[in-house]
Amino acid sequence: MKILVTGGLGFIGSHTVVELQNEGYDVVIIDNLSNSSIEVLDGITAITGKKPIFEKLDLKVKPDVQDFFKRHNDIVGVIHFAANKAVGESVAEPLMYYENNITTLVYLLQELKGLSKKNFIFSSSCTVYGQADELPITENAPVKPAESPYGNTKQIGEEIIRDTCRVNGDIKAIALRYFNPIGAHDSTEIGELPIGVPQNLVPFITQTAIGMREQLSVFGGDYPTSDGTCVRDYIHVVDLAKAHVIALQRLLDVKNDSNYEFFNLGTGTGSTVLEAVQSFERVSGTSLNYKIVDRREGDVIAAYAETSKANSVLGWKTELNLDDAMASAWKWEQKIRTK
Repeated sequence: MKILVTGGLGFIGSHTVVELQNEGYDVVIIDNLSNSSIEVLDGITAITGKKPIFEKLDLKVKPDVQDFFKRHNDIVGVIHFAANKAVGESVAEPLMYYENNITTLVYLLQELKGLSKKNFIFSSSCTVYGQADELPITENAPVKPAESPYGNTKQIGEEIIRDTCRVNGDIKAIALRYFNPIGAHDSTEIGELPIGVPQNLVPFITQTAIGMREQLSVFGGDYPTSDGTCVRDYIHVVDLAKAHVIALQRLLDVKNDSNYEFFNLGTGTGSTVLEAVQSFERVSGTSLNYKIVDRREGDVIAAYAETSKANSVLGWKTELNLDDAMASAWKWEQKIRTK
């Protein structure tokens, strides 16, 4: 069975391609390489022993998308990762985010309607909840006004999919709302490859530890949490990737309760930023140079998942913990800096 993975050379996409191929699926990747590297293809091949089909393609170019689906009309499922994802950049460049994240989704759904098998997995985010009223965050929590254009594109994306499913009963879709993906594949063949200054905590930690960055800035030390720093739900990327395969299989096996579903994907445990730093120091044996600075605009105080719906309905739960993720991220950082 052929599965399309858009953004399949990115951080989460590449790990998901590995898990799909390990389960015997044939994978075709679309990626425009704007925030990824073609070398990731070699990493996927090294892990799985199989090279996925790859097409460099910009999903914003509608005729190219149409042509792709004419040539690959035997696709039975689409997993859609391709999107811009930096919160700060989205504030500065909102139109770029709306064009890329919304237009590409619309073009994919239009082509999905023409396939005989119409199964769609959407890469969403816990940002749709904003600062939740209650913790942990359940799927019944209200969707709050977005804190950034990036977050808004995830909300709008879910609305577009829901509205499409409402009038197209043969389209089946699942939106997966991630919390904070971190770590790398244990083989060190693939991992997180930020271009420029990292926007996420863990690559900034590993780059500081290896000497690329002088100091880690911890944004805010006066939040109403156990140590004053923000609380997040850090999920190992391999656990997250496996959830996509399970969600896809749910649709292929027609086990879905409705043709549009959504699930939180997290560990169910919140960790402060300083606890994440301490975890890294523990597994790496390295003392990290960090400084607590002013709060960063747009950061919520705390966000961690209530995971019972994914655990019971999907039959998925995390197997790896924060220390596992930090250890794999450090191994990956050390490898890519010694190439």
